[in-house]
Formats: sequence, C-alpha cells, structure tokens
Amino acid sequence: MSTTTTRISTAERLGRSFGRGWRAYARGERRVPRWLVSKGMPVAGATALLWIVKLAALGLLLYVAFWFAVVLLGVAAAGWAMDQQHPAEYDYELQYPTIEELRAAPGYDPNLHNDTSHEMYQDD
Repeated sequence: MSTTTTRISTAERLGRSFGRGWRAYARGERRVPRWLVSKGMPVAGATALLWIVKLAALGLLLYVAFWFAVVLLGVAAAGWAMDQQHPAEYDYELQYPTIEELRAAPGYDPNLHNDTSHEMYQDD
C-alpha cells in the first residue's frame, strides 16, 4: 500500500501566513473601537480615532517613501554625472617643457631648475 501526500509549496505557506496575519489585524481593528467604547469614549470618537491613526500611518509611509525616492534619484543623478566624459579630456596629455625651452624663456635661472649643465649654475 503506497500513500502519496502532497506537500504545500513555500509560496502557499507564505500566503497562508500572510492571510492569518491579515485576519488577526482585522480582528484587532474591530476590537479596538469596542474597547474604547467600553472605556467611555463615544462610538463616533472611537471610529474617528481609528481613522486618524490609519491616516497618520499612511502619511508616515508616504513620507518615508518620498525621501527614499529622493535619495535614489540623487544616487542615479550622481552616477549619471560620473559617467559623463568631456571631449577635451580624450587627448589631454600633460606636457613638460624641455630644458632647451626652459633656457630660452626670459628670466631663466639654472639654480631654480637644478640645471647643473648650464654655465651659470652655482652649487652652494
């Protein structure tokens, strides 16, 4: 005799857990106004307080989502800016003058350039 048992998938297990959590939240949401009314709060006040708490939670969620989006846009803009290349940078090469060009410059001092082969160089 062989018995085959079907195993539930991880997705179904997560869905059932989510469903249980949602039902628990809904029960608690129905329980809070009754508890507030039992403590002496008017029914309209308890309902209004529940909606105020819900709207405050939604506002907080939207606030956090807004700043998260601003940070993501900032990171994307910084990445885009870092990726930009300017055509002038392609062929740029640092060029040093040769010793002959330095000697031809007006006011050339061989001591400042450590030009020991120049006839005016003086070692102190």
